[in-house]
Parts: sequence; C-alpha cells; structure tokens
Amino acid sequence: MQSASDQLPEHDYPDHWEADVVLRDGGTARIRPITADDADRLVSFYEQVSDESKYYRFFAPYPRLSAKDVHRFTHHDFVDRVGLAATVGGEFIATVRYDRINDRGLPASAPADEAEVAFLVQDAHQGRGVASALLEHIAAVARERDIRRFAAEVLPANNKMIKVFTDAGYTQKRSFEDGAVRLHLDLEPTDRSLAVQRAREQRAEARSVQRLLTPRSVAVVGAGRAPGGVGRTVLRNLLGAGYTGRVYAVNAALARDGGPVAFDGVPAHPSVAAIGEPVDLAIVAVPAERVPEVVADCGEHGVQGLVVLSAGYAESGADGRERQRQLVRQARSYGMRIIGPNAFGIINTAADVRLNASLAPQTPAAGRIGLFTQSGAIGIALLAGLHRRGAGLSSFISAGNRADVSGNDFLQHWYDDPGTDVVLLYLESIGNPRKFTRLARRTAAVKPVVVVKGARHSGSAPPGHRVPVTRIPHATVSALLRQAGVIRVDTVTELVDAGVLLAAQPLPAGPRVAILGNSESLGLLTYDACLTEGLRPLRPLDLTTAAEPADFRDALVAALADETSDAVVVNAIPWVGENGATEFGDGEVLAASLREAVASAQAPTKPVVVVHVEMGGLAEALAVATSTRPTAPGRGAATTTGSRPTGLPAAPGTGTAGTGTVPGTASAVPAPAPASASGAGAGAVAGDGDGDGDADPGSAPAPVPPATIPSYPAAERAVRALAEAVRYGQWRRQAAEPGRVPEYEDIDEAGAAALIERVLGGDGADPRGVTLDTAQAGELLARYGIAVLPTLPAPTPDAAVAAAGRLGYPVALKTTAPHLRHRPDLGGVRLDLASEEQLRTAYAELTEVLGKPEELLPVVQTMVPRGVDTVVRSAIDPAVGAVLSFGLAGAASELLGDTAHRLVPATDRDVADLVRSLRTAPLLFGWRGSAPVDTPALEEVLLRVSRLVDDHPEVVAVSLEPVVVAARGLSVLGATVRLAPPPPRTDLGPRSLPSY
Repeated sequence: MQSASDQLPEHDYPDHWEADVVLRDGGTARIRPITADDADRLVSFYEQVSDESKYYRFFAPYPRLSAKDVHRFTHHDFVDRVGLAATVGGEFIATVRYDRINDRGLPASAPADEAEVAFLVQDAHQGRGVASALLEHIAAVARERDIRRFAAEVLPANNKMIKVFTDAGYTQKRSFEDGAVRLHLDLEPTDRSLAVQRAREQRAEARSVQRLLTPRSVAVVGAGRAPGGVGRTVLRNLLGAGYTGRVYAVNAALARDGGPVAFDGVPAHPSVAAIGEPVDLAIVAVPAERVPEVVADCGEHGVQGLVVLSAGYAESGADGRERQRQLVRQARSYGMRIIGPNAFGIINTAADVRLNASLAPQTPAAGRIGLFTQSGAIGIALLAGLHRRGAGLSSFISAGNRADVSGNDFLQHWYDDPGTDVVLLYLESIGNPRKFTRLARRTAAVKPVVVVKGARHSGSAPPGHRVPVTRIPHATVSALLRQAGVIRVDTVTELVDAGVLLAAQPLPAGPRVAILGNSESLGLLTYDACLTEGLRPLRPLDLTTAAEPADFRDALVAALADETSDAVVVNAIPWVGENGATEFGDGEVLAASLREAVASAQAPTKPVVVVHVEMGGLAEALAVATSTRPTAPGRGAATTTGSRPTGLPAAPGTGTAGTGTVPGTASAVPAPAPASASGAGAGAVAGDGDGDGDADPGSAPAPVPPATIPSYPAAERAVRALAEAVRYGQWRRQAAEPGRVPEYEDIDEAGAAALIERVLGGDGADPRGVTLDTAQAGELLARYGIAVLPTLPAPTPDAAVAAAGRLGYPVALKTTAPHLRHRPDLGGVRLDLASEEQLRTAYAELTEVLGKPEELLPVVQTMVPRGVDTVVRSAIDPAVGAVLSFGLAGAASELLGDTAHRLVPATDRDVADLVRSLRTAPLLFGWRGSAPVDTPALEEVLLRVSRLVDDHPEVVAVSLEPVVVAARGLSVLGATVRLAPPPPRTDLGPRSLPSY
C-alpha cells in the first residue's frame, strides 16, 4: 500500500538545488537531488555503511535495503518528499531526506508545514562536516517548499547526530519519547544560525587553502626531460627553495618510449598513478587539451589540489570558457580544489614547508605579508618590489583566471593565520562582491587588508573572469570598500608602499605627525604633503645640513617620547663634507642610528618612516634589516602594550581550533589540523558534529619592537602610506565599538509588506517591476515614519488656485516634467507665492516660457522652512547589494560627483560618517555664519530608508529629492519608489561554491 506522498506526481528536476560545498577538512563534495537513476549508487553506498550506523538510522538491525526501500529512497516528488546526496567522484558519501507530515506524524501535503528529516553518512566520511552541510541545504529546500519545521528522532547514544542538530543554531525543542530523543527545529534562519554557518564556512575554506599551501608531497605534471619549459622550471624552483616534502616529476612520454627515471634527481613517472605513493598537490603544466586526463589521473589517486599553469581557457574565448567550466566540474567531482587555470603559482615561505610551486625564479624572504594577485605579470612586479624593499612574505598566490580558488578563500585563510599580519591583494575583478566585503570587513578588524584594483575603467571584466556587472561608479565601489575597512590604493607602487609600512611599524594613534631632518626644504614638502592627505603635521624640526647620525638618533628618540605626536617622518639628504665625501658611510651609519633610536623606545607605539633623497645606501641598509628581523607571530594584528594603540581588537592567533604554529620560526603558518576522529553515528540517524563555531580564536603573542624602518624616495609617497595607516587605525578603533541599527517603534513592517505584495502580486503587474505612484510611494514611506509633503496637481490655473486653497498659502508652484524635474536652475520652480494673484502670475510665466501645462505637469505644494536641499537615495546593485547614498541637491554637487555611499543596513555611526564625508558638508554645519541644520533629523531619515530597503528587498530603488533640512526638522518634498521581484542573494543561502 502506498502512502499519500508515494502517489504524488513528480515535479521537474530542481537543478538549482545542485551545489558544490567545501567540507571541514578542506575537500569538496557535490550536493544534488537524488533521482530514480541513483538506485545502484544508493545500494553501493549503503553496503559501505557500518552496521552500527545502519542501526542508528533505522533503530534496528538493517543489513541491506529491499527493492521497495531502494524505490522509495530514489523516487521523490521534490515537494513533499525530497532526498539529497553528497557525492565525491560521482559516488554517494551521505544522504538526507525529508517527508512532509501532518500534526499526527502521517504523510501529508501542503499546507502542512512540518517534515521529518533523516541522515545517513558513510563511516569513512564522518567527521568531515558532511551532515552539517546537508542540513543547511535540505533546510533551504524545505523553506522553498513552504516547510517551516523539521522533526527528527535520534537514539540517545547517537551523540554526533544530536550535535549536528543542536549546533546548527536554529530555534529548537527537545523531548524524550519511547526511548528516543525527539527534536523539533524551526527552520527560520536566526542570527545564531547565520553566525554558525559563516564560522563553518571560514574554517572549511581556510582549511582548503591550507591544504594547498602545506602539501606533504608535490607532483609536477608536465616536467620535460630536457631543462627548460614550464614544468622543469617549476621543478627547479621547488628544489631551489628547499621544499621539505617529497617531489615527483610526471611525464606521460615515459610510458611510451621509456627514458630517464629521474629529472634533476627527482623520481620521474609516466603518471600520478605510477608514483605509488600519496600525492597532495599536483602542478599541471601540460597543454590544455591534455589537462582532463591529468585531472582524472590525479582525482582517482587521491590528489587534494591542483595548480593549473596551463593557458588556453576562458582568456582565449568561448571554447576556452567551456573548457574552463569542464575543468572545474571535473576537479570538484573528485573533491579537489584548483588554483588557476593560467596561474603563475603559489609560494609558502614557512620554515617547515618552503614551497615555491611557481614560475618565480627566486623565493621571497620569509615575512609577515600575504600576497594575492590575479595577474602573473603584476605578481612578478610585486615580488620584485617587495624584495627590493626588504619585505618578506608569508605566502604568495597568483591565481590567473581564479576559476575556483579566489581572493575570498585566501582572506578566509589569512584571517586567522598567525604567520600573516598584512594582506595585499591585486584584483582585476571581484567574483562575489558581497562576500568579499563581508570577509574583508572581518579580516580588517584584526589585520590590514590593502587592495589595488585593475581594470577599473574598462567597462568589462578581464578575459577569463566570471563576475557580476556593476552599475555603480568605480569611486562608489572604492568608498564601500573603505567602509569595510579595506585600505584602497590606486597603484601597485602604493600597494607596496603601504604594505611595507604596515608590516614593519605599529599603527598610529592619531593624525599628528612629527617631521625632522637635515633639509628645511624637504621638511616643508613633507609638511605640505601631510596637509594634503588630511594629517596634522607639527612644525618641522630642521637639524641643518651639518647634522650627523647621532643628531638624527637623539632627535628621533625625543620625537618618539613626545606625547604631542602620533607618527614621525625622518627626512635625510646626503651630507657632504669639505672634501666632497659623504660622512654617513653611504647610509649604513645613519640606518644604524635610526634603528638604535627606535629600539631604545620603551613603548614603540609610533610608526617611523624615512624619506631619503639620493641615498640608496640608506634604503638598502634599512631593507636588509626588514628581511632578517625576528618577528613574533601577531605583529601588526593584535593590540598589545607597546605595539598598537589601545582599544583595537586582537587578531585570531594560535588559539584557533584546528591550527597551530611551527615553533621556533619567525614565519609560522598554521600546521595541518589534526584529523577528526570518526565514529559511528549516521542519521536521525548518525552524522558528524561540527561545533557551533563560537570558539574563541585566541589572541596573538605580544610582538617584539620593530627593528626596521620603511624608507621612501619621495615625501609624497611616505606621507600617503602613513595617511592610509592613520585612516585604517581610526577605522579599527571605531570597528571595536560598532554602531547599531536603531529600532523605531512606529515602523509598520507588516503593513509595508502587505502593500508591496498587493502591488507586485496584482493582476497585470509587470514582472520587471513597477514605479509607485505618488500616493502609493507616500503610503509606503509613511509605514516607515517618513512623511512626504503633499503635492496637488495643477493642470490649469484654476486647479492651481484650488490646490493652494486646500493647502494654505504661501505655496510653491513646480513643474514635474522629466526634463525639468529637480532642476530649479532651469526656472521651473516659483516659491513663496502668498496670494491667488501671485500664483496666477507665476502660472502664466511658467507656461509662457517653458511650455504648455500638459508638457510641464505643474503641481502645487505648501512652503516649508528654508534650509539646505539634500538628496537621499538607495538602490540595489547586482554586484554589491543595497547601497544608501546621500548628497546635496543641485547641479554643482552632481557635476563634482560629491555623493557619499554606505552599504545597507547602515548603522547610526555609518550615517553620521555619511553626512560628514561630503566635500560640501560644511554647508550643513554653519558655513560662513549660516545656521547649522538639524543633522540628527537628517540622520534619522537615512536610517529609516536603510531599514526599509533592508527589510524589504523588493524595494529596489528609493529617491527622496529634495529633502530640505532646516534648523529644526526637515521636509521631504518629493519621493520616488520602485518595486521589483527581489534579485537573488548569493550571500544568505546555504554554503556553496560558485556554480559552473
């Protein structure tokens, strides 16, 4: 006898439920719906599950599945009964299913909103976070099918599965019935469930990067028999760096015609399979047409990751794009992650790894900077520039087309990597801007993130990069990144300038800059540069050209002890003696004196930078110290006495679960996480607990005093880097006490939702969206406490007089034609009309000069108190999400682009900064003796608009123009609101990798 749900017709296969996910150990799996074609896979999967796990699943011995079981577990209607499988290499490693039930626990259909859920995880894959990932995805499916609650029965001994449910963060109830634990989960996402999901995402993606950077063995596939070529170059670089793991060379030609068994002393094999030992990482350097067979060879023999140097993919056109899609799908099917294709390679300088799997001929010195680039050429330039400045790296990645592993993944890794203090990124595109902003904000709260973005003005993504197209200007994107704490620079030179300062010096506590040196002119240039960058320079101290290194030392010691400054700029020019010879020992003596001064400070909380003119020896002497200084983990990332201003949050460090540091090294990186213990437990059933993601990441060790001072050949470059550090330090202090999103009791969220549903769900509604009429816009805004001043149409002079009579004099007469709207400079507005006579005269003037009433669409509005005209807008951009914008009204502001932006939801601190960030902001605060306006009222309107757009994603655009801000209160004179079906959100669903 079939149940009610067995008799339901099947629906179309929901391919949008398919997803690739990163598991807790860094490997990947594919989640997809189970179909009738999976019968053999299901049987094979079940045969590999232990008897204990089967017992936990069915509450009784269940050695094999019957034909009826197989049919039931592979036939779903994708509505009331759904099954998902996690697969690796095309085979099942775990399953989950739900069956919709009624309040008596019997099979049911909608409107029943509860379902029973059950899991089964293969024993070999327990402890990898598979069940937790499946729970996220099956919960998203259930919500899509209007299921609001899950019920599950678990044996009390099945602690792992109970933990999967309890750690998920959903609201839940527990009871004990008939010898089983009965769990009920409310599937509405909560702040806690989202936090747990993101913590798990961070651990998994960080671990996937860690596996790429710390392989125990590497195979170079495509190493030629003769020296030269890409493969042999990488092999030579691996050996030259002193890689501590095992290295193998792979050349398919050896299988056909034999040949040497070793290249450069490295064992050579015809395939990865022929190696006969585990290989963690494969460097692929073969023609693109041969890559699929290499991927299959690697996948079938347990390789964990690939660095694909081969070109001929998306950068080469449509055929290459399809080849790239197939590459990613194939690699993910085996649970492997990819750097590339068209990559330059990766480097890890940790003493216990020393990996140079790249085309860079020289391994950079070990240091505290993590560097990511999307361009091999820029990567070469940055490596050379950092090396020349003596800055060491913790790791380097040049990702090429970044078809899989991206900058987001490395941000996840560097966030709690104790070996990295500063993150430098060269990006040509951002594949998931919302996620990037979120990760950058979190990382920037504990260590600097410096970004330079190429391809800013090309209007399209670089070849090979799949990215959403943004409609907002580049300047807006930059402003939003700065809001997230990202240090945004324009050139790779500025990237290096900022990086070497942040890696070597503490953050400044404020903008006050002491200037000293032996050149009055250079001091004045530095002074001017500080003012240009918004810093507060003190009067330069001129040591005169007769100053010797000891004078520099004494002056610097005094400046560091002086509480009136937050940073010090030292200027130096060559001092030439009477015999024409320099007295500084080509800079080495001066460098030693400056380092002595810094080292003598008991609490070196001030950054020091050097500006030198034609003193290459000084720069070289300072650079040597940079690459050799001993540095404790945590430099530049934690707040500790003597290294950072107080009040900054500590960076995640060695206390993070699953990570460790290599003792006794200055460039520690996370050691491989210990393998999770596997055990029985597979479903409501048995599974694998992940923990709740709330573990304290720990604090970094106290840093040692900086032993080096970054140097610059121009005052402007030094001051610009210093200014970025000042702004970042200020952001860090503010981020330690973030603002809040106020709650307003008069907001009617339900009423607004009903109005939106009525408009978008009505007969004849345009699926592309609709612009609300004046009455609807006013009603929606009123639900959020935003009052729009009434406006009455005036198609004739008599209608204008009647409208004025209803509103009361004085009134304003305005045209609303699109070409004249919000353009008072064109003469389409008449103000302070105090009588019928004045109104009729103004009406006649408008229609005589500008056109007929039916062309002008005139309206009448009551007068409001004088003030400053402003504009408040919000819009949803496909690349960055909802953006709140503010500016002053008028052609001048538009022409100068003087508009500020913040991401939604905006906090009270965000909107306060938003209002004050305009160049024309002084007009709001009493410029030239005018009365200051009511900025608290203005900030409240901004917060209310932010809440409206955040609460209702269907509100895709809001424009309040003008908003007249008076000395007391404000008036919204015009409003436009556009509704549309909400755009898809890629940052709120269950964890998944970008689809291909």
